[in-house]
Amino acid sequence: MDGRSLQSLLSAGVFSLLICFSSAQPQLIGSAQPIEVVPGDDVILPCHVEPVQDVVAMTIEWSRPDLDPMFVYLWRARQDNTYMKNPMYTGRTSLSVDELKKGNMSLKLTNVQLSDRGTYTCLFLANNLEMSVELIVAPATSSKPVVKLVGIGKPSGSVVLECMSSGWYPEPEVSWMDSEGHLVSTGPPETVRGPDDLYTVSSRVTVDKRHGSTVTCRVHQDRTNQTRQTWIRVSDDFFMVQSVSSPIITGLSVTLAFCIVVIIALITTGLWWYKSLNKNGK
Repeated sequence: MDGRSLQSLLSAGVFSLLICFSSAQPQLIGSAQPIEVVPGDDVILPCHVEPVQDVVAMTIEWSRPDLDPMFVYLWRARQDNTYMKNPMYTGRTSLSVDELKKGNMSLKLTNVQLSDRGTYTCLFLANNLEMSVELIVAPATSSKPVVKLVGIGKPSGSVVLECMSSGWYPEPEVSWMDSEGHLVSTGPPETVRGPDDLYTVSSRVTVDKRHGSTVTCRVHQDRTNQTRQTWIRVSDDFFMVQSVSSPIITGLSVTLAFCIVVIIALITTGLWWYKSLNKNGK
């Protein structure tokens, strides 16, 4: 192969590569994984176009399909169009003009609220491209569960424990474990949602000596992978006190009932005697 042929071949190869690169289809790049943030913080929802191009003059839409109106941010005619934006995002969403020149359409959301959780869609109209990213908003810390004795269970010799924890989002699950880590059967927990959208959860369980000297309350939120737990020690002596105290309580109840009957009898007799005196005195 002579030099001229080699040069022609190289030129053809370079020309083919240029065609391939010039015909490369643009695509949007974001985050395949959910983005987690705590209330009050700022967050960046990623979205940029590749190959890189200046998109300042393009139309870009950020939206949440579950809202009405659904637009979170709308960039048209080189400016932010606020008239179609959902009011809950007023003053809290923005794009960077300098970054738009680099093809970066990432959305900045400030002062994140619990209500901001959801799936956001970035739409690049020039090439009819879109991508979505999920935003998870969860409190920074939930309260450590508080476990306390709240009563005597049935049958005698058992006790009722209550576990309570607050500051959760989304709604958590509650489980009880005995000394060996085995789950203790219990009913569904009670859940209250506060004005701040955070959940307070409480659960009760009845345990006896077979569950061991310690019982653990575990509160877990699978979606945010948060777990908080607290254990309480319930000694054998306490169970014995409860069992022994039952006959005493029963005896006191019988004595009280007897006293009430005697008092009623005395009052009845007194009234009868009083009526009899008034009748004889007439």
